[in-house]
Amino acid sequence: MSACVPTRATDPNRTERTHPPHSPPPPGPRRFRIAGADVSASIAVFLIALPLSLGIALATGAPLQAGLVAAAVGGLVAGRLGGSPLQVSGPAAGLTVVTADLIQRYGWRTTCAISVLAGLAQLGLGCLRVARGALAVSPAIVHGMLAGIGVTIAVAQLHIVLGGTPQSSVPDNLRALPAQLADMRLASVSVSVLTLALLLLWPRLPGRAGHLLRRVPAALVAVTGATAAAALAGLRLPKVDLPSWSNHALAGLPEGPVLGLVAAVLTTTLVCSVQSLLGAVAVDKLVAARPGNLSARVGRSRLDRELLGQGAANIVSGSLGGLPIAGVAVRSSANVHAGAVSRNSTMLHGVLVVIAALLMVPILELIPLASLAALVMAVGIQMVSLNHIRTVTRHREVWVYAVTTLGVVSLGVLEGVALGIAMAVGVALHRLTRTRITHEEKEGVHHVHVRGQLTFLAVPRLSRTLHRVPHGVDTVVELDGSFMDHAAYETLQDWQKTHTAQGGSVEITGRHPGTRISEPQPGTDCRCRPWTPWRNHQCEGPQSTPPAEKNPDGSDRSEPDPTGTGGASGHELARGISAFQRNTAPLVRSELARLAREGQRPSQLFLTCADSRLVTSMITSSGPGDLFVVRNVGNLVPRPGEESGDDSVAAAIEYAVDVLRVRSITVCGHSGCGAMQALLNSEPGGAQTPLKRWLRHGLPSLERMADASLPWGRLAGRSPEDAVEQLSLTNVVQQLEHLRAHDSVARALGEGTLELHGMYFHVGEAEAYLLTETDAGGVFDHVRESDLTA
Repeated sequence: MSACVPTRATDPNRTERTHPPHSPPPPGPRRFRIAGADVSASIAVFLIALPLSLGIALATGAPLQAGLVAAAVGGLVAGRLGGSPLQVSGPAAGLTVVTADLIQRYGWRTTCAISVLAGLAQLGLGCLRVARGALAVSPAIVHGMLAGIGVTIAVAQLHIVLGGTPQSSVPDNLRALPAQLADMRLASVSVSVLTLALLLLWPRLPGRAGHLLRRVPAALVAVTGATAAAALAGLRLPKVDLPSWSNHALAGLPEGPVLGLVAAVLTTTLVCSVQSLLGAVAVDKLVAARPGNLSARVGRSRLDRELLGQGAANIVSGSLGGLPIAGVAVRSSANVHAGAVSRNSTMLHGVLVVIAALLMVPILELIPLASLAALVMAVGIQMVSLNHIRTVTRHREVWVYAVTTLGVVSLGVLEGVALGIAMAVGVALHRLTRTRITHEEKEGVHHVHVRGQLTFLAVPRLSRTLHRVPHGVDTVVELDGSFMDHAAYETLQDWQKTHTAQGGSVEITGRHPGTRISEPQPGTDCRCRPWTPWRNHQCEGPQSTPPAEKNPDGSDRSEPDPTGTGGASGHELARGISAFQRNTAPLVRSELARLAREGQRPSQLFLTCADSRLVTSMITSSGPGDLFVVRNVGNLVPRPGEESGDDSVAAAIEYAVDVLRVRSITVCGHSGCGAMQALLNSEPGGAQTPLKRWLRHGLPSLERMADASLPWGRLAGRSPEDAVEQLSLTNVVQQLEHLRAHDSVARALGEGTLELHGMYFHVGEAEAYLLTETDAGGVFDHVRESDLTA
């Protein structure tokens, strides 16, 4: 093996090709193209939207055509103007209760006018750029509102499923339910049961044939199957009735009390806006979870623009006699999972709805109303999410959820949300005032432990507890909270001065007065941070011990450690652990407890070098449970089948892919890698030490760099600094090839459930580079936040 591999920039046998400057060709006419993924996604969304739009219109008591109008306008207008490219808008189940109440109070034409006014209000909010403010609403209130709406929908549609007519409110529907059960119509019940059975069983079809059949939306299969069964059995049931479009009712001037109309507009605006904005955020999360190539082609949602698009869609829908419009979670998730890459899929789905509304009326009029009612009832039941209940319970907001849900069910949407907000404020105030202060003595040291926020409301209890501490004793005050106001700060400081003057000592741990959690204390000029607890980082404050004397060779002249505990290093380790227990453990204890209960479910395997300067959690902004990390000298992946005598890397790969089901594997190299330097300087022969035997797995990288027929890995924007950096880049590309040779990785790549990434971290520049091109030998480009938000 050669001692050094020359860089190609100095290779005299290679010639550089230069291109003379030239003018760019004139741009040709821009052609409008629709990606095949958008076409297939639009068809999938259309097949879901068609029966749901009719069912929601039925549940509100509006003309059935109003659902089709809203679906078409939501796809075309909101899809074109909105800020969330893949969110699908239309008549939403979350608006059913609001719209039904408006129709009953004011009539259909005034309800359409209210939709127009709500759209104008959304335009105003969008222009004021307040969309982010809607995200400040507690998720417990939003989930409680949707759960209350879901209960209201399910109870009302149950009457239609049984062959009757729903009442105006949930209490009335519950009181009328026994009589309805005694007088139920078997034909309606049978069609509804068949619809629900198909909805439940279709997504669970087993086998390869079931995998293919499940691509057809369950909602379409359920309605189609029930319609066909009713026709074959000759059942006489109320069916969809779509009158001529020439008789379709459009918006009229609003009629009714002014205050009532204002409240109706505010309610519609609130529900439409919050549901659409939260839906846009959820769509971003779904897109980010897709494979890299698909997620990179879709920009993040622009919430203010989304609000403007929703406002414009409500104006158009209300003017044309359609239902109010909001982002719809079911259709949006179907759009993302179907592989849509642009807003063209949403718009094309709107075109398909228009075509169906004009050409498929005879087919749509075969659908029994009982089947649509069962479909909407199932949607309402799904809105009461057990996952949401578990989440709010874990965050101790179940009372906010319950009050909002009961308020919406018994009083209405606006009243229920107002009660939920009041409950959320009450819970926040309760938490702010709920401070536990305890005092105990351990081995002669008095401990005062404060759990919760220290505000002026807790000052009397704090003062009483502090004055129980005897004079002249050692005291530790542990502050376990994230906030301390000025009154509490002065009380604690005055007592500390008095206690110290009387011969006692006071140590304050946790959050120090006037500082934030995990920040250095003021006045110490400490440059240490939580990720640099021990080695090579010393604070510039006063040192408690004089510096050690130096030997002539520059090393520390220190006494041997008779205890065998590591001397200063042992003290640094103990100090770091103590700092973790005081400052970090209270912040992560609940999350680690959750991980201990549920087990680890990391999203990616991160394979990097054992170099102490690489802190994976820091450079990836990850936390407990996020990464499954494998570290070794040189971030090497031995090829399968080699007699390495060490299967630890292969075992970790198999465990991560087959057991943990990680979605990505990242190989990360770095600058100044000692393993790459050792590879370059190694010579054949000599003693085979464990390090040399391990580094032979890096020889393919060295051979790849020496092969003139293969392009090199390179950094975008500059050439590698030296041969060590060049080999580090090439090594990442080569180790990714080794990864692909492992059976578990190859199988997961073939199934499309795994993706591989290359990464390079420049230690001195604190700069991360991602492998963006592999066909040219590997191009590592900067990672910028704009790449994720553009």
